[in-house]
Amino acid sequence: MSAAALHLLQQRLHESNYLLLDGALATALEARGFDLADPLWSARVLLEAPQAIGQLHLDYLQAGADIITTSSYQASFEGFARRGLDRQQAAGLMQLSVDLALQARQRFMAEQPETVTAPLVAASVGPYGAMLADGSEYRGDYGLSVAQLMDFHRPRLAVLAASGADLLACETIPCPQEAEALARLLQQEFPATPAWISFSCRDAQHVWQGERLADCMAMLAAVPQVVALGVNCSDPRWVAALLQQAASVTDKPLLAYPNSGEQWDAERKCWHGQASPARFAAQARRWHQAGARLIGGCCRTGPAYIAALRAALDGAA
Repeated sequence: MSAAALHLLQQRLHESNYLLLDGALATALEARGFDLADPLWSARVLLEAPQAIGQLHLDYLQAGADIITTSSYQASFEGFARRGLDRQQAAGLMQLSVDLALQARQRFMAEQPETVTAPLVAASVGPYGAMLADGSEYRGDYGLSVAQLMDFHRPRLAVLAASGADLLACETIPCPQEAEALARLLQQEFPATPAWISFSCRDAQHVWQGERLADCMAMLAAVPQVVALGVNCSDPRWVAALLQQAASVTDKPLLAYPNSGEQWDAERKCWHGQASPARFAAQARRWHQAGARLIGGCCRTGPAYIAALRAALDGAA
């Protein structure tokens, strides 16, 4: 990434009332028949069927997404090492996750010659807890210092910052210590790399570890490399209130890409509740009214949800 890329997202937002993110990768791949009961989660498909990831990226672009996010959320040197891959192989798979998104964008642009503005590619940076594959990203409380979290994230950020992606998506962050670690790396070691930082929240006020979302965001408000702040992988019922908190402490563009609204049963390992693209899109209008400029979906959302968001948000404009 270059210094010129730092303001690319701001330029797009200046031109548009909102930008549409994509939806889930892992649960959307599961819906297409892939077994992701694996510590690598969606990164497993990078090893076994990368073309399926590329097709899903294309499907999201065709549904209306302005930004697609790579399948690198669960990709880490530590996780790939447990699968027997060395550092060179792991870095190659992280690069592949970006290449698949870039290729999907290229194909989309070739199929849509009237499209003037190319969609953006965000390289996903999942939290430390995602590498543990034990649900820690929904607890925090890692017991690690900010310096130790910087050591974990540094090598992956180095690969993804040089990958050709337009920006980083640091997402599902459950605690302020991890957000601080990422922000320090961006400022000190990757100053030309823009990123958004998005927290996962347990209710309408707090991130999963227990701190107030507003306090977490206030800490990041002056970091120039952080080009947007928001919430993801959270219950959509809480999003409007969370965005109102965020807007009180930062003037950075706000993100909202929650789960579908269904509830995960960790004991039975299944989802409960009902959700639909239409209901999700109706809720998204409230997120936009609450200040969200980048809007999409997380777990259990798919291309149909993104198409519904496009229709609803364009109709509300």
